[in-house]
Amino acid sequence: MKIITWNVNGIRAALGKGALDWAFAQKPDALCLQEVKARPEQLNDEQRAQLKLPFIWNPAERAGYSGVATFYKKQPDEIVMGMGDSQFDVEGRVIQTVGAGCRLFNIYFPNGQRGQERVDYKLEFYAHLLNLCDALHAKGENIIITGDFNTAHMPIDLKNPKENAKTSGFMPEEREWVQKFLDHGFVDVYRHFYPDKVEYTWWTYRLNARQRGIGWRLDYFLVSEKLVPRVRDVIIHEKVLGSDHCPVELILK
Repeated sequence: MKIITWNVNGIRAALGKGALDWAFAQKPDALCLQEVKARPEQLNDEQRAQLKLPFIWNPAERAGYSGVATFYKKQPDEIVMGMGDSQFDVEGRVIQTVGAGCRLFNIYFPNGQRGQERVDYKLEFYAHLLNLCDALHAKGENIIITGDFNTAHMPIDLKNPKENAKTSGFMPEEREWVQKFLDHGFVDVYRHFYPDKVEYTWWTYRLNARQRGIGWRLDYFLVSEKLVPRVRDVIIHEKVLGSDHCPVELILK
């Protein structure tokens, strides 16, 4: 079983670059896209023809903003849009799909770089999601959370940790929430397999950051502890272009 996550920073732009050809060629069981910035009806016929799998689309109410889409090979047993809280769900940040013995969350976490109000919103989003996952774990569900977390958890997860200690995305209170998920029965499976490996999933478009290796690891797979024995590998595809993020792939038995 193969799941790919990718923040495409605008699906129409990504399709215009042919970027998603790579993703569909991998024949994933699920392809989770974030920051699609469009509604399905905004795609033209040529763009729609490039979508090689059925999909579930959760756009933001605000045009040209946020939004997630999950493409699937097999029809999910259950589909849930959002997290059941309107303050978050209006931004089109979450799709839940259930199948193959687990619940998959495709999430575009809020970015806190527009001021303290958005940092607070981001932390409340983390808290609401964790409460939801705690309840699902209590019912015996296995969970995979994937997407753009908009937070680098540890200093190894970004090129310049000291310089960014007060930057949203690496602030202590944001990093603490990622740790809370790990303390509540989740495993960052990339770091589980590669505790000392330095790879990034996002690079600013400015200053040739990608070419210079100045990046952040913002895109994760957190899986329930009981699912870890099923995980074969997590692959960061740094060389795949088409967005300021690169795709990340989870392979399960």
